[in-house]
Amino acid sequence: MRCYVYVPVTQDRKFLIFELFPETGVLTLRRQVDLNVQPWQLCIDPKQRYLYQQVRGDGYSGVLSFCIDSQTGDVTQIGEVELEADACYVATDRSGRFLLAAYLLSGMVTVHAVGENGALCAGAVDKQLTELYSHCIQTDRSNRFAYVPHVTPTDSIHQFSFDEHTGRLTPGAVPKVATDSGRGPRHLAFHPRLDRLYVNEEHDSSVGVYAVDPESGGLRWLESLSTLPPGRADDKNSTGSLRVHPQGHTLYVSNRGHDSIAVFAVDLATGRLSPLGHAKSDPVPRTLGIAPDGRFFFAGSDTSGRLRTYRVEPGGTLQPLEAYEVGQRVGWVLPVNFD
Repeated sequence: MRCYVYVPVTQDRKFLIFELFPETGVLTLRRQVDLNVQPWQLCIDPKQRYLYQQVRGDGYSGVLSFCIDSQTGDVTQIGEVELEADACYVATDRSGRFLLAAYLLSGMVTVHAVGENGALCAGAVDKQLTELYSHCIQTDRSNRFAYVPHVTPTDSIHQFSFDEHTGRLTPGAVPKVATDSGRGPRHLAFHPRLDRLYVNEEHDSSVGVYAVDPESGGLRWLESLSTLPPGRADDKNSTGSLRVHPQGHTLYVSNRGHDSIAVFAVDLATGRLSPLGHAKSDPVPRTLGIAPDGRFFFAGSDTSGRLRTYRVEPGGTLQPLEAYEVGQRVGWVLPVNFD
């Protein structure tokens, strides 16, 4: 098995390809891909053949398509599509036939088809207006529903039905679920086995847990827990992103301000959370990654120019390993295993 870690570095206009050595967790740089625009969030198709890099800069917003060599981890650009506005998040659906995008200031989401060669097709097959500050879009495990969190002041999660044959989105019977004012749902993560959705609540320094109705796709709020230690609720802090361990037993949230990774145990019967503590990070950790086999964890800093690595202990807590100088600022962290 080979593991590679893809790291776009926004201000330096490059993305880096590291090889991860599974015995030690050591990262070795294999290639630097230089770009003429800023790379931000990055995603991969379910069959791990293609990468899609969202880029912005100088009044331009687009998505670059890359083909992946699974033997070396290297990539070759095969396409580029301009978007009508600045997107902040892209993700393929569970079939890999469509790429969904969320637009922060435009308050909308779009769907683009993926061509037979893996490159993104120009022209959206669907566009849905939502509200200001749409920050993420993902389809659920069944690929029948899509969810779009909106940060403060919108404070809502929009719910859609998704047609995996046409790429069309249809607002749900209940079009959105409102959170308490000031929570600011930002990014999503699904449990690998349970009908549970987790949302890092940016402005409230918390993580929300929702039950997903497998028939209707409707969300039902279960709980929200602070990502800060007891007695630190008044700290100036916001959450950046979250990840669920591949085995589903642990959840991680980045704290920007407290500068830590909050660790939660996940009850495998109910999906509810219990705090396990915090791992220290570099300043302003935003984006996170976890190796597909669950053994190593990664956190990128918005200010230090470093990517930090951790070993995941048997109980899910994080043991710090190394810090790698990568440049300003880490746009995303995407670990991928190839057989």
